[in-house]
Amino acid sequence: MRRSGISIMARLIIFVKPFTGIMMITILMGTLGFLAATGITLLGIIGVINILNLSVAKWSFSLSQIALLLLVFAVSRGILRYLEQSAGHYIAFKLLAFIRDKVFKTLRRLSPAKLDGKDSGQLVALITSDIELLEVFYAHTISPIVIAVSTCTVMLFIIYKAAPLLTLVAAAAYSTIGFIIPVFTAKSAREHGRIYREQVGDMNSYFLESLRGMREVILFDEGEHRQKVIHQKSMEANKSAENLKTHEGRTRAITESAILVFSALMLFSGVELTRQGLIPFSGFLISLLCLMSSYGPVVALSSLSNNLLQTFASGERVLSLLEEKEAIKEVTTGTSVGDTHISIRKVDFAYDDELILDHLSMELNKNQIIGISGKSGSGKSTLLKLLMRFYDPQAGMIEMGKKTLKTINTSSLRNTIAYVTQDTYLFNDTILENLRIAKRSATMDEIIAACKKANIYDFIMQLPNTFHSKVGELGDHLSGGERQRIGLARAFLHPSKIILLDEPTSNLDSLNENIILKSLKEHSQNKTIILVSHRPSTMSIADKIYSFENRRAS
Repeated sequence: MRRSGISIMARLIIFVKPFTGIMMITILMGTLGFLAATGITLLGIIGVINILNLSVAKWSFSLSQIALLLLVFAVSRGILRYLEQSAGHYIAFKLLAFIRDKVFKTLRRLSPAKLDGKDSGQLVALITSDIELLEVFYAHTISPIVIAVSTCTVMLFIIYKAAPLLTLVAAAAYSTIGFIIPVFTAKSAREHGRIYREQVGDMNSYFLESLRGMREVILFDEGEHRQKVIHQKSMEANKSAENLKTHEGRTRAITESAILVFSALMLFSGVELTRQGLIPFSGFLISLLCLMSSYGPVVALSSLSNNLLQTFASGERVLSLLEEKEAIKEVTTGTSVGDTHISIRKVDFAYDDELILDHLSMELNKNQIIGISGKSGSGKSTLLKLLMRFYDPQAGMIEMGKKTLKTINTSSLRNTIAYVTQDTYLFNDTILENLRIAKRSATMDEIIAACKKANIYDFIMQLPNTFHSKVGELGDHLSGGERQRIGLARAFLHPSKIILLDEPTSNLDSLNENIILKSLKEHSQNKTIILVSHRPSTMSIADKIYSFENRRAS
């Protein structure tokens, strides 16, 4: 269900609460600034009225007073505008940092169960450009709305004092230009904004995928096809952008036409009322100038409808992510891990409608090396994810030390287990920093010992910068086997009682495999090692082997 623009604004405004004081200053500076700009024009017409000897006492100023006030208003306008923009952008950029922090926490909360199906390109677009677009809302939307209302209220009061009968014309002008036109024109184009943001995310995803798979693109001569698809997606996004620009031009034309219509209406109404003697000529001039010089704030509101089309689409995407419910809730009020004996009892698990585990029952004794073999798709890797509580089974129970995983504090569970996947992820940083992820307080002696156990120490020491060598994006400066051995070094470094290894030797040659297996066997004291592999040679160190067949263990 799509949210209305009003509901998106209301939800985004909640984030401003910690900055209410600064927002009030922004609004005050903006209102005073517009009044100062309008006052310059108003003082000019009052001066003309005085020269023509048409002034009424309450509007009377001497020419020297007018000159002094013009100087004060001109200087004040510049200062107030600067303060308004500075305060507004201060709030905007603080809030963008705050929202990015909330988005990252949400992604962490949703991970991995809810993120497995998320498009990485869409997430990149959301974290970068979508959040960046919210700057338009916080810096150029909230305060302009309040400023426009405040300024129009003051102008209506002045017009009422000068020529009460012209107040209705001014009120109709402000309402039409500042509210009716933006609301009704935005409704017709809001879908274009949403489509454009999704197309940009889709294009980012495809482009990112093409960059990551550039080697395969070159090997299979897919470059021309990929380029055509990227061009097609770019053209689709450009078409949506053109629709937004067309809407922007149409809205601007309607707004300017409305300004001309209401200005003419004020002029002709004022002339006729003055001719009939219902209002003074000075009141007519002041009212006309007040209206024509104060369109700025309401025109700004009309322009907002164009800028907010993409902003609302981005805001909706950000809010939808922030409000998404996690599939697996973190446990913070449960118990800590004690005994590490694991019991798996009649566990069923499926991804959507695809059954992966069917009434699986196993006993994983602590302080043993347990091998799990089976063909691809039999549920071996899924079992490890269930043990990490990345997912919960749909039926059955997993216990650790006679406590169900759902009752164990998530942090305690994750600190008890080291998990090495088949494709080790490395951050674009140094080898040392990628190792320290496993244990931030680790000493160099501990890091070196872990690297030696994983048979990666000699390789690291041969690099020009040793442990301070950069691994590159996604670890592309290293081979698959080198990345996998760094993953194993992390597992050795992590102060865990249980180590889950998913195909830990799949990228290793037989020599390195034997060294790693020997190290695992030698350092398995007081640790439970669960080893998933399809290689018989890897299973050779296991104390007990389970074979997965027909989604069950035997």
